[in-house]
Amino acid sequence: MAEAQNSPKSSTSLGQGAPPPVGSTTAGQIAVAAESTVATRMSAPPSFDVADFPVPYGREEEWRFTPLDRLRGLHDGTASATGGVKVDVQAPEGVRVETVGRDDARLGRAGAPVDRVAAQAYSAFEHASVVTVPKETVLTEPIRIAVHGEGGTAYGHQVIELEAFAEAVVVIDHTGDAVLAANVDYLIGDGAKLTVVSVQDWDDRAVHVGQHNALIGRDAALKSVVVTFGGDLVRLHPRVTYAGTGGEAEMFGLYFTDAGQHQEHRLFVDHNTPHCKSNVVYKGALQGDDAHAVWIGDVLIEAKAEGTDTYEMNRNLVLTDGSRVDSVPNLEIETGEIVGAGHASATGRFDDEQLFYLMARGIPEYEARRLVVRGFFAELVQQIGVSDIEERLLARIEEELEASVA
Repeated sequence: MAEAQNSPKSSTSLGQGAPPPVGSTTAGQIAVAAESTVATRMSAPPSFDVADFPVPYGREEEWRFTPLDRLRGLHDGTASATGGVKVDVQAPEGVRVETVGRDDARLGRAGAPVDRVAAQAYSAFEHASVVTVPKETVLTEPIRIAVHGEGGTAYGHQVIELEAFAEAVVVIDHTGDAVLAANVDYLIGDGAKLTVVSVQDWDDRAVHVGQHNALIGRDAALKSVVVTFGGDLVRLHPRVTYAGTGGEAEMFGLYFTDAGQHQEHRLFVDHNTPHCKSNVVYKGALQGDDAHAVWIGDVLIEAKAEGTDTYEMNRNLVLTDGSRVDSVPNLEIETGEIVGAGHASATGRFDDEQLFYLMARGIPEYEARRLVVRGFFAELVQQIGVSDIEERLLARIEEELEASVA
């Protein structure tokens, strides 16, 4: 892996070291929603050691929706890193881009792995990419991180750090074919504002499992936009904790699950500090046989987190028979001294009245369906704030809809 010190652009590869040794639903069913009593408390505590997590067998709470046989060995230590995943960072002048060793103090500071794959990823990488926006720097152009798979298996780690009162937009774009387990840390200093857009636009055979850890400083703000289209299996675990009062987290997600795809988003917001806010909105559309989307939204308000204001929502639009959604919102409150807390989950088919209204005004059925889907996703696409990414994602939605009528 090439070293890149204090450079606005770097190109590296992930996963050059081998991993450590291993220490019925019917076709027409579209939704399953149930409250979990243990989802906010993982079966094993967070740890950087793979040996602290038993090999999952699919009955565990955090793995019960995931088809383990499609993880290509990421969960049991049999996946050997072969490389073939390239990371290219393009950043405006003044941004520090480094390739660091495992002993760098910033690695893992945002949070420890919470499952075996995340611990495997942390134990297996040799070098990590660290992107730092200096104190009080306000970027007018986004930092772009391209992660491209070339058919290999890789483990990786990235750190995005904003020092105090810095502001930046970061786009992490995943493309190509790979089997990738990687963790991403967001260190957001006091008064800083980070918008991060993570795009999963993989080829059809790709497997991507990742944990995103955000540590939000005093009066700092995070806006996270996760967009998932491609891949055979994508399982992402965004997590938020607060390092000071006044922190705010907005977490938006958009996914389009096609025939045979498994897309899983498992969120956890830990309100561990008083007077912080969080708002979660994830929306998904599904079409085709065996399309399976999973959304787990966990919010914990600890006893010391007085003055918390939080809300989470998941909405799913099922376009065809044979698709399935598992949507599980969880809210655990340990103090009554809060501003507000709530959650919602809804899954349904096209609104026939909406389609009738549009078709009665001379709009063909296909065009009417396209307009309904675009409207469904519009508020989330607008949150991205990067015009070329917004246009590309709208085009991908069009491609998915075209495929449904082909």
